[in-house]
Amino acid sequence: MKVCPLVFQPVLKPRLWGGRRLEALLGKALPPDDRIGESWELADLEDGQSVVARGPAAGRSLRQLLHDWGDALVGGAPLWHGRFPLLIKFLDAREALSVQVHPGETGARPPMAEGRAKHEAWYVIDAPLDGYIYRGFSATVTVEQLRQALAAGHVQPLLRRLPARPGHCYYLPGGTVHALGAGLLVAEIQTPSDTTYRLYDWDRADPTTGRPRPLHADDALACACLSTPAQLPEEEPAHVAGLWVCVSRLVQTPFFVIERVRMSAGVAQAIPYEEMVVWIVLEGSGRITWAGATGQLPFGRGDTVLLPAALDGGHVHTEADCVWLEVSVPVPSPLGGLARPDREVLRQLGTGSAYVHLNVPSPP
Repeated sequence: MKVCPLVFQPVLKPRLWGGRRLEALLGKALPPDDRIGESWELADLEDGQSVVARGPAAGRSLRQLLHDWGDALVGGAPLWHGRFPLLIKFLDAREALSVQVHPGETGARPPMAEGRAKHEAWYVIDAPLDGYIYRGFSATVTVEQLRQALAAGHVQPLLRRLPARPGHCYYLPGGTVHALGAGLLVAEIQTPSDTTYRLYDWDRADPTTGRPRPLHADDALACACLSTPAQLPEEEPAHVAGLWVCVSRLVQTPFFVIERVRMSAGVAQAIPYEEMVVWIVLEGSGRITWAGATGQLPFGRGDTVLLPAALDGGHVHTEADCVWLEVSVPVPSPLGGLARPDREVLRQLGTGSAYVHLNVPSPP
Protein backbone atom coordinates (compact mmCIF):
# COMPACT_ATOMS: atom_id res chain seq x y z
CA MET A 1 0.00 0.00 0.00
CA LYS A 2 1.28 3.45 -0.93
CA VAL A 3 1.44 5.97 1.88
CA CYS A 4 -1.65 8.12 2.39
CA PRO A 5 -2.88 10.75 4.86
CA LEU A 6 -4.08 9.28 8.15
CA VAL A 7 -6.76 10.14 10.71
CA PHE A 8 -6.97 7.88 13.76
CA GLN A 9 -9.73 6.78 16.10
CA PRO A 10 -9.43 8.57 19.47
CA VAL A 11 -8.41 6.48 22.46
CA LEU A 12 -10.58 7.84 25.27
CA LYS A 13 -9.32 7.78 28.86
CA PRO A 14 -11.66 8.34 31.86
CA ARG A 15 -10.06 10.50 34.54
CA LEU A 16 -11.44 11.68 37.87
CA TRP A 17 -10.61 15.26 36.86
CA GLY A 18 -12.17 14.90 33.37
CA GLY A 19 -15.38 16.27 31.93
CA ARG A 20 -17.54 16.27 28.78
CA ARG A 21 -16.18 19.15 26.67
CA LEU A 22 -14.30 16.92 24.26
CA GLU A 23 -17.74 16.12 22.88
CA ALA A 24 -19.19 19.63 23.05
CA LEU A 25 -16.18 21.52 21.67
CA LEU A 26 -14.29 18.97 19.56
CA GLY A 27 -17.02 16.62 18.40
CA LYS A 28 -15.72 13.48 20.13
CA ALA A 29 -18.34 10.77 20.69
CA LEU A 30 -18.04 10.08 24.42
CA PRO A 31 -19.55 7.17 26.37
CA PRO A 32 -22.48 8.34 28.50
CA ASP A 33 -21.86 9.39 32.09
CA ASP A 34 -18.06 9.00 31.94
CA ARG A 35 -15.68 11.79 32.85
CA ILE A 36 -13.27 11.68 29.93
CA GLY A 37 -10.08 13.52 30.73
CA GLU A 38 -7.92 12.48 27.78
CA SER A 39 -8.40 11.68 24.11
CA TRP A 40 -5.25 10.10 22.72
CA GLU A 41 -5.15 11.19 19.09
CA LEU A 42 -1.80 9.81 17.99
CA ALA A 43 -0.21 7.17 20.22
CA ASP A 44 2.24 4.29 20.00
CA LEU A 45 2.25 2.99 23.58
CA GLU A 46 1.31 -0.29 25.24
CA ASP A 47 -1.80 1.19 26.88
CA GLY A 48 -2.79 3.33 23.91
CA GLN A 49 -2.32 2.31 20.26
CA SER A 50 -3.83 4.47 17.53
CA VAL A 51 -5.86 2.75 14.80
CA VAL A 52 -6.69 4.44 11.48
CA ALA A 53 -10.32 5.55 11.42
CA ARG A 54 -10.96 5.99 7.70
CA GLY A 55 -9.33 6.03 4.30
CA PRO A 56 -7.27 3.38 2.48
CA ALA A 57 -5.41 2.33 5.66
CA ALA A 58 -8.53 2.05 7.87
CA GLY A 59 -8.18 -0.53 10.63
CA ARG A 60 -4.39 -0.59 10.68
CA SER A 61 -2.51 0.47 13.80
CA LEU A 62 0.17 3.13 13.96
CA ARG A 63 2.61 0.42 15.04
CA GLN A 64 1.77 -1.65 11.94
CA LEU A 65 2.19 1.34 9.63
CA LEU A 66 5.50 2.26 11.24
CA HIS A 67 6.70 -1.29 10.60
CA ASP A 68 5.36 -1.48 7.04
CA TRP A 69 6.14 2.03 5.79
CA GLY A 70 9.23 2.89 7.84
CA ASP A 71 11.00 5.96 6.49
CA ALA A 72 8.17 6.56 4.02
CA LEU A 73 6.09 7.42 7.09
CA VAL A 74 8.53 9.27 9.35
CA GLY A 75 11.18 10.40 6.84
CA GLY A 76 14.34 11.46 8.63
CA ALA A 77 12.61 11.94 11.99
CA PRO A 78 14.34 9.74 14.57
CA LEU A 79 12.22 7.22 16.46
CA TRP A 80 11.88 7.66 20.21
CA HIS A 81 13.21 4.47 21.80
CA GLY A 82 11.91 2.54 18.81
CA ARG A 83 8.49 4.19 18.87
CA PHE A 84 6.70 6.78 16.77
CA PRO A 85 8.31 10.01 18.01
CA LEU A 86 5.16 11.91 19.07
CA LEU A 87 2.27 11.40 21.47
CA ILE A 88 -0.64 13.78 20.91
CA LYS A 89 -3.67 14.17 23.17
CA PHE A 90 -6.57 16.45 24.00
CA LEU A 91 -7.07 17.08 27.74
CA ASP A 92 -10.30 18.26 29.38
CA ALA A 93 -9.56 19.40 32.92
CA ARG A 94 -12.93 19.87 34.62
CA GLU A 95 -10.87 19.87 37.82
CA ALA A 96 -7.20 20.73 38.28
CA LEU A 97 -4.69 18.01 37.51
CA SER A 98 -2.29 16.85 40.18
CA VAL A 99 0.99 18.68 40.75
CA GLN A 100 3.33 16.38 38.85
CA VAL A 101 6.61 15.95 37.07
CA HIS A 102 7.93 13.75 34.27
CA PRO A 103 11.48 12.40 33.89
CA GLY A 104 13.97 14.57 32.06
CA GLU A 105 17.21 13.72 30.31
CA THR A 106 18.97 13.57 33.68
CA GLY A 107 17.88 12.54 37.14
CA ALA A 108 16.38 9.33 38.44
CA ARG A 109 14.25 7.17 36.17
CA PRO A 110 12.68 3.81 36.94
CA PRO A 111 14.21 0.75 35.24
CA MET A 112 11.18 0.10 33.00
CA ALA A 113 10.50 0.64 29.32
CA GLU A 114 8.06 3.48 30.02
CA GLY A 115 10.49 5.31 32.26
CA ARG A 116 12.13 7.48 29.63
CA ALA A 117 12.33 11.23 29.38
CA LYS A 118 9.07 13.04 28.66
CA HIS A 119 8.89 16.56 27.24
CA GLU A 120 5.54 18.13 26.48
CA ALA A 121 3.69 21.31 25.54
CA TRP A 122 0.16 22.55 26.21
CA TYR A 123 -1.80 24.62 23.69
CA VAL A 124 -4.85 26.19 25.34
CA ILE A 125 -8.03 25.68 23.30
CA ASP A 126 -10.58 26.84 25.87
CA ALA A 127 -10.23 28.40 29.32
CA PRO A 128 -12.22 30.43 31.85
CA LEU A 129 -11.36 34.09 32.36
CA ASP A 130 -9.28 33.17 35.41
CA GLY A 131 -7.67 30.13 33.72
CA TYR A 132 -4.16 29.23 34.86
CA ILE A 133 -1.42 26.65 34.88
CA TYR A 134 1.42 26.04 37.31
CA ARG A 135 4.90 25.72 35.82
CA GLY A 136 8.00 25.50 37.97
CA PHE A 137 8.60 27.40 41.18
CA SER A 138 8.29 31.11 41.90
CA ALA A 139 11.76 30.98 43.47
CA THR A 140 14.50 28.38 43.71
CA VAL A 141 13.72 25.81 46.39
CA THR A 142 15.71 23.03 47.99
CA VAL A 143 14.68 19.41 48.10
CA GLU A 144 14.17 19.68 51.85
CA GLN A 145 11.95 22.79 51.53
CA LEU A 146 9.85 21.03 48.94
CA ARG A 147 9.61 17.86 51.00
CA GLN A 148 8.42 19.86 54.02
CA ALA A 149 5.84 21.72 51.93
CA LEU A 150 4.52 18.43 50.58
CA ALA A 151 4.24 16.94 54.05
CA ALA A 152 2.31 20.01 55.23
CA GLY A 153 0.10 20.16 52.12
CA HIS A 154 1.34 23.68 51.35
CA VAL A 155 3.06 23.16 48.01
CA GLN A 156 0.82 25.57 46.09
CA PRO A 157 2.47 28.78 47.42
CA LEU A 158 5.83 27.59 46.06
CA LEU A 159 4.58 27.19 42.49
CA ARG A 160 4.69 29.77 39.72
CA ARG A 161 1.16 30.45 38.50
CA LEU A 162 0.77 31.61 34.89
CA PRO A 163 -2.40 32.89 33.20
CA ALA A 164 -3.83 30.58 30.54
CA ARG A 165 -5.88 32.04 27.70
CA PRO A 166 -7.02 30.42 24.46
CA GLY A 167 -4.11 30.53 22.04
CA HIS A 168 -1.41 30.40 24.73
CA CYS A 169 1.18 27.65 24.35
CA TYR A 170 3.49 26.46 27.13
CA TYR A 171 6.54 24.21 26.91
CA LEU A 172 7.11 21.79 29.81
CA PRO A 173 10.50 20.11 29.47
CA GLY A 174 11.09 16.94 31.46
CA GLY A 175 11.84 17.69 35.10
CA THR A 176 9.44 20.68 35.23
CA VAL A 177 6.97 20.53 38.11
CA HIS A 178 3.58 21.54 36.69
CA ALA A 179 -0.20 21.31 36.95
CA LEU A 180 -3.07 22.10 34.59
CA GLY A 181 -5.68 24.37 36.16
CA ALA A 182 -9.40 23.67 36.40
CA GLY A 183 -11.56 24.55 33.40
CA LEU A 184 -8.87 24.22 30.72
CA LEU A 185 -9.17 22.30 27.47
CA VAL A 186 -5.77 21.83 25.84
CA ALA A 187 -3.96 20.02 23.07
CA GLU A 188 -0.96 18.22 24.50
CA ILE A 189 2.06 17.49 22.29
CA GLN A 190 4.79 15.33 23.81
CA THR A 191 7.44 12.72 23.39
CA PRO A 192 5.93 9.22 23.65
CA SER A 193 6.03 8.37 27.32
CA ASP A 194 3.25 8.24 29.86
CA THR A 195 5.43 8.24 32.97
CA THR A 196 4.07 10.69 35.56
CA TYR A 197 5.11 11.22 39.17
CA ARG A 198 2.51 12.91 41.39
CA LEU A 199 3.76 15.29 44.04
CA TYR A 200 0.42 16.57 45.32
CA ASP A 201 -3.22 15.83 44.43
CA TRP A 202 -5.16 18.59 46.22
CA ASP A 203 -6.18 16.23 49.07
CA ARG A 204 -8.95 14.66 46.97
CA ALA A 205 -10.14 11.07 46.96
CA ASP A 206 -10.57 8.78 43.99
CA PRO A 207 -14.37 8.23 43.76
CA THR A 208 -13.85 4.63 42.62
CA THR A 209 -11.94 3.71 45.77
CA GLY A 210 -12.78 6.46 48.25
CA ARG A 211 -9.06 6.78 48.91
CA PRO A 212 -6.42 9.29 47.77
CA ARG A 213 -4.52 8.41 44.62
CA PRO A 214 -0.93 7.29 45.24
CA LEU A 215 1.82 9.88 45.27
CA HIS A 216 5.40 9.37 44.09
CA ALA A 217 7.29 11.92 46.14
CA ASP A 218 10.69 10.22 46.14
CA ASP A 219 10.74 9.60 42.38
CA ALA A 220 9.39 13.09 41.73
CA LEU A 221 11.96 14.80 43.92
CA ALA A 222 14.76 12.79 42.31
CA CYS A 223 14.02 14.14 38.83
CA ALA A 224 12.41 17.55 39.58
CA CYS A 225 14.17 20.70 38.43
CA LEU A 226 14.09 23.06 41.42
CA SER A 227 14.80 26.24 39.45
CA THR A 228 12.73 27.05 36.36
CA PRO A 229 12.88 30.40 34.52
CA ALA A 230 9.61 32.26 33.98
CA GLN A 231 10.33 32.60 30.25
CA LEU A 232 11.68 29.72 28.18
CA PRO A 233 13.73 30.34 25.01
CA GLU A 234 11.82 27.55 23.27
CA GLU A 235 8.71 29.77 23.36
CA GLU A 236 10.18 32.70 21.43
CA PRO A 237 7.51 33.48 18.80
CA ALA A 238 7.92 33.93 15.06
CA HIS A 239 5.29 35.00 12.58
CA VAL A 240 4.91 34.87 8.78
CA ALA A 241 1.83 36.10 6.94
CA GLY A 242 0.93 35.53 3.29
CA LEU A 243 -2.11 36.28 1.20
CA TRP A 244 -4.03 33.13 2.16
CA VAL A 245 -1.92 31.60 4.95
CA CYS A 246 -0.69 32.93 8.29
CA VAL A 247 1.85 30.93 10.32
CA SER A 248 2.92 31.55 13.92
CA ARG A 249 5.69 29.52 15.48
CA LEU A 250 4.75 28.78 19.09
CA VAL A 251 7.32 26.31 20.43
CA GLN A 252 10.59 25.07 18.96
CA THR A 253 12.48 22.30 20.78
CA PRO A 254 14.92 19.54 19.78
CA PHE A 255 11.99 17.09 20.08
CA PHE A 256 9.13 18.83 18.29
CA VAL A 257 8.13 22.12 16.69
CA ILE A 258 4.61 23.56 17.04
CA GLU A 259 3.20 26.17 14.66
CA ARG A 260 -0.31 27.61 14.40
CA VAL A 261 -1.53 27.80 10.80
CA ARG A 262 -4.49 29.87 9.64
CA MET A 263 -5.69 29.24 6.10
CA SER A 264 -8.57 31.01 4.37
CA ALA A 265 -11.59 29.19 2.98
CA GLY A 266 -11.54 28.21 -0.67
CA VAL A 267 -7.77 27.71 -0.95
CA ALA A 268 -6.25 24.77 -2.86
CA GLN A 269 -2.55 24.48 -2.14
CA ALA A 270 0.19 21.90 -2.54
CA ILE A 271 1.56 20.27 0.59
CA PRO A 272 5.14 21.05 -0.34
CA TYR A 273 7.44 19.62 2.34
CA GLU A 274 9.03 16.20 2.31
CA GLU A 275 8.95 15.51 6.02
CA MET A 276 6.35 14.01 8.31
CA VAL A 277 3.85 16.57 9.60
CA VAL A 278 0.89 16.34 11.97
CA TRP A 279 -2.09 18.70 11.83
CA ILE A 280 -4.26 19.14 14.94
CA VAL A 281 -7.38 20.75 13.48
CA LEU A 282 -8.96 23.35 15.78
CA GLU A 283 -11.33 25.18 13.42
CA GLY A 284 -12.77 24.78 9.96
CA SER A 285 -12.89 21.90 7.52
CA GLY A 286 -11.33 20.75 4.29
CA ARG A 287 -10.02 17.76 2.41
CA ILE A 288 -6.69 16.31 1.32
CA THR A 289 -6.03 14.78 -2.09
CA TRP A 290 -2.89 12.99 -3.28
CA ALA A 291 -1.45 11.34 -6.36
CA GLY A 292 -2.95 8.00 -7.36
CA ALA A 293 -5.85 8.22 -4.91
CA THR A 294 -9.36 7.38 -6.05
CA GLY A 295 -10.84 9.30 -3.13
CA GLN A 296 -9.93 12.05 -0.70
CA LEU A 297 -9.55 12.47 3.05
CA PRO A 298 -11.92 15.00 4.65
CA PHE A 299 -10.89 16.68 7.89
CA GLY A 300 -12.58 18.95 10.41
CA ARG A 301 -12.47 20.34 13.91
CA GLY A 302 -11.10 17.83 16.41
CA ASP A 303 -9.27 15.69 13.84
CA THR A 304 -5.56 14.94 14.06
CA VAL A 305 -4.11 14.28 10.60
CA LEU A 306 -0.78 12.55 10.02
CA LEU A 307 0.84 13.39 6.67
CA PRO A 308 3.56 10.84 5.85
CA ALA A 309 6.95 12.06 4.68
CA ALA A 310 6.64 10.28 1.32
CA LEU A 311 3.13 11.52 0.52
CA ASP A 312 3.05 12.02 -3.24
CA GLY A 313 1.30 15.01 -4.79
CA GLY A 314 -0.55 16.04 -1.65
CA HIS A 315 -2.90 19.03 -1.82
CA VAL A 316 -5.03 20.65 0.87
CA HIS A 317 -8.40 22.15 -0.10
CA THR A 318 -10.07 24.33 2.55
CA GLU A 319 -13.86 24.50 2.64
CA ALA A 320 -14.06 26.92 5.58
CA ASP A 321 -11.58 29.19 7.33
CA CYS A 322 -9.20 26.76 9.05
CA VAL A 323 -6.91 26.85 12.06
CA TRP A 324 -4.65 23.94 12.90
CA LEU A 325 -1.55 23.25 14.93
CA GLU A 326 1.21 21.91 12.71
CA VAL A 327 3.60 19.63 14.59
CA SER A 328 6.86 18.30 13.21
CA VAL A 329 9.99 16.58 14.49
CA PRO A 330 13.23 18.46 13.71
CA VAL A 331 15.26 16.72 11.01
CA PRO A 332 18.82 17.82 10.19
CA SER A 333 19.60 18.93 6.65
CA PRO A 334 21.28 16.25 4.50
CA LEU A 335 23.44 18.96 2.90
CA GLY A 336 26.06 19.58 5.55
CA GLY A 337 26.04 23.19 6.69
CA LEU A 338 22.88 24.18 4.81
CA ALA A 339 19.80 24.58 6.94
CA ARG A 340 16.49 23.15 5.90
CA PRO A 341 14.10 25.79 4.54
CA ASP A 342 11.39 27.03 6.83
CA ARG A 343 8.06 25.41 6.01
CA GLU A 344 6.51 28.88 5.78
CA VAL A 345 8.72 29.49 2.72
CA LEU A 346 7.73 26.14 1.21
CA ARG A 347 4.04 26.87 1.72
CA GLN A 348 4.34 30.08 -0.25
CA LEU A 349 6.41 28.46 -2.99
CA GLY A 350 3.90 25.62 -3.10
CA THR A 351 5.90 23.58 -5.63
CA GLY A 352 6.44 20.44 -3.56
CA SER A 353 9.63 19.68 -5.47
CA ALA A 354 12.59 17.92 -3.94
CA TYR A 355 14.83 20.60 -5.47
CA VAL A 356 13.12 23.33 -3.48
CA HIS A 357 13.06 21.28 -0.30
CA LEU A 358 16.72 20.27 -0.37
CA ASN A 359 18.51 23.19 -1.94
CA VAL A 360 16.90 26.42 -0.70
CA PRO A 361 18.48 27.47 2.61
CA SER A 362 16.48 29.25 5.26
CA PRO A 363 16.37 33.02 4.80
CA PRO A 364 18.77 34.93 7.08
